[in-house]
Amino acid sequence: MKTFPQPLEAEEEQYYLQRLKEGDGHARDILVEHNLRLVAHIVKKYQGSGEETEDLISIGTIGLIKAVTTFDNTKGSRLATYAARCVENELLMYFRSKKKTARETSYYDPIGTDKEGNEIHLLDIMESGERDAFSRFCLKEDSRKLYALLGEVLTERERTVLIMRYGLYNRKEYTQREIAQMLGISRSYISRIEKTALQKLREHFLQE
Repeated sequence: MKTFPQPLEAEEEQYYLQRLKEGDGHARDILVEHNLRLVAHIVKKYQGSGEETEDLISIGTIGLIKAVTTFDNTKGSRLATYAARCVENELLMYFRSKKKTARETSYYDPIGTDKEGNEIHLLDIMESGERDAFSRFCLKEDSRKLYALLGEVLTERERTVLIMRYGLYNRKEYTQREIAQMLGISRSYISRIEKTALQKLREHFLQE
């Protein structure tokens, strides 16, 4: 892997960030150039993914450029911390896009039915057999995103139904009939709530 410039000292970074804020395009180039080591370090996580390292560095650099362009140094964090998230996001978007077009089965394709006759999707269970390192990493990130969406886009009742149906916190799963009895509503109503909640998660998940 090619050698990249050393990171800037904190004072130098602040100087170029201020120059960038004043419209100095060269300052942006300096900030990007001296953070390329960060991109290379993050790319190492994806060794074995089948992608060329140089290609991944190019993709990660796009995230770095976005980070430098949008970074707000008044919030107290270092550029490197913010840039690492942007680089990770850019790489994950690339891999997700590639896997989305390549795989025959998506998270949302039915893979069977439960004992009540309802379709089961990969999104519903988020687990499978052996995975390579990248797939495990993607699963972890997707799971983190889904758990965040539970609190952001669902009503309290929708969230409760999904948590109980799929054992999201204590791994104890309940049938729709059991949940209906505990909540004092009909099983068909639980089914509608569940389907609505899963649809919400799907729509917001795909927007990320």
